[in-house]
Amino acid sequence: MIETERLLLRNWKSEDFDTFVALTNTPGVMRWLAGVQEPAVLRQRLASRFTAWQEERGFTFWVVERKADGELLGFCGLKIADDAGCPVAGEYEAGWRLREDAWGQGYAKEAAVASLDFAFASLGAERVVALTVSGNIPSWGLMERLGMVRRADLDFVGPDWAEGTVIVYVIGREEWQPRKS
Repeated sequence: MIETERLLLRNWKSEDFDTFVALTNTPGVMRWLAGVQEPAVLRQRLASRFTAWQEERGFTFWVVERKADGELLGFCGLKIADDAGCPVAGEYEAGWRLREDAWGQGYAKEAAVASLDFAFASLGAERVVALTVSGNIPSWGLMERLGMVRRADLDFVGPDWAEGTVIVYVIGREEWQPRKS
């Protein structure tokens, strides 16, 4: 478990998936992620992937829980990039997805900072990537606020989750260290 000032990033429990899907499988959240999906199918896909990463790797896209009231806000964390055709496959990938009423309050940045700290300090990552689509301005805006740099030479087309071309942002260990202090 990772604790920040306002958040807990923790492992998933089986009951979390239904709550997560109910809170985030909305037109606003899923706009750039292939749209609202069949809840049972989405729940199963997320549960199998996130649980496997958690058990096999010791990290995942963790539950983001607000400490003040225990509310599940979404997920944030790390995985190994694995999309078909992805030029950064095999690298650490940071990702996040929060419910709409949690947007604009700094939760995503707080959780992403903790995830990047974990990647560099605990996993020894040399660099971390983040993926989004060009239309998802809030997502790539956060990547830039984290100090990540757009790498247009790594953009790609192909994953079924993406609405359009996937754009890639990168931050290396050397660039991250000064940002922590």
